[in-house]
Amino acid sequence: MAFSHGKGAAFSLDDSSGSLTDISTSLVEVGFPQTVETGETTTFQSTGGAKTYVVGLRDATVTLSGKFDPTVDALIQSDIDNLSAGSITSVSFEYGPAGSASGAIKYSGEALVTNYEVSAPVADVVTFSCDLQVTGAVTRGTF
Repeated sequence: MAFSHGKGAAFSLDDSSGSLTDISTSLVEVGFPQTVETGETTTFQSTGGAKTYVVGLRDATVTLSGKFDPTVDALIQSDIDNLSAGSITSVSFEYGPAGSASGAIKYSGEALVTNYEVSAPVADVVTFSCDLQVTGAVTRGTF
């Protein structure tokens, strides 16, 4: 089993022309939780006194955080503006938790920018955070 250090992670997001732009050098963390809904089917007098469930729909989100960069800010702001104006319906992303070398695992899909925050503390570096709601399926493949 091969383990990877997080410092090599790669993340790319659509730019205004629809091309993926690598924003990895501005990021310090990527979160990528995937969930599966469950619907409870428990009834009175269920066997064994335990709850039962059926599988529902899949969901995924992406959270990004990093050091503020004007180029990345322009990219994310453009995506927000285009989504809000209805110019595009989603933005593409690619995430390589172990980097983007040939053969490395990548997750890709379409997402909506749902939150973008820039923070400028008086005694520290300007940072940003961004939340993406994945729309549709996530594809697991390789670079």
